[in-house]
Amino acid sequence: MRNFVRIGLIATVFFICSAFTTIGRSVIAAVPLNIVTQKVIKVETKIKPDLPVITPAKSTKLFLNAIGRRESSNRYWVVNSYGYMGKYQFGRKTLDKLGFKHITNKEFLNSPQIQEQAMRALLKHNRKLLKKQIAKYKNSVRNGVYITESGLLAAAHLGGAGNVKKWLRNGKDFKDGYGTSIKEYVTLFGNYQIVL
Repeated sequence: MRNFVRIGLIATVFFICSAFTTIGRSVIAAVPLNIVTQKVIKVETKIKPDLPVITPAKSTKLFLNAIGRRESSNRYWVVNSYGYMGKYQFGRKTLDKLGFKHITNKEFLNSPQIQEQAMRALLKHNRKLLKKQIAKYKNSVRNGVYITESGLLAAAHLGGAGNVKKWLRNGKDFKDGYGTSIKEYVTLFGNYQIVL
C-alpha cells in the first residue's frame, strides 16, 4: 500500500509539473511570429562629460568676504610688497581709472567704506568688459574649469579683463607677481551670486 501511495504522489507531482510546462509552451506558441522577427532599433545616446556638482549660489557678501580673505586676510590697512592696498589689494592706477583719483592712499587705507565701493565699481566695470564672454562661456567647461560669472569676475580682479579673455580664447594663463593664476581664481571663486 505504501508503494502505491508513493507512486501516486510521484505521478501527481509529475502531472502538475508537466501541466505547467504545457501551459508555458502554449503561451509561447500563441505569440505571433511577426513580433519575434521584428528588427531591434539601436538607440544611441550622447554622453556628456562629467560636470562638477555645483552647490546653490552663494551671496555677493560671501564672495567679497572670500576675495578679501584671499587677498589680504580681510585687512583693510594692508599694503603688499608690490604696493597694492587694502582688503582687495587695489593698485593706484586701477583706483584712478575707476574714479577714485581724489582719494589719497592714506584715505583709501583708512576707509573700509571706500574700499567696498571701489570693489563694487571694479566688479561692475569688469562685468561690462566681459559681458560677451560671460554669456558665451557661463555654465560650460573651458580649459578644464567650470565657468561661472563670479569666477570670471574674480579672475579679472586678479589679472584684468584682457587676460581673462586671452585665457578663455587660448588657455594662456596669466599669473600675478606671487604666482597666483587666472585659472586658480576662476576655480576658487566660482558659483557666487553677484548682485551689484
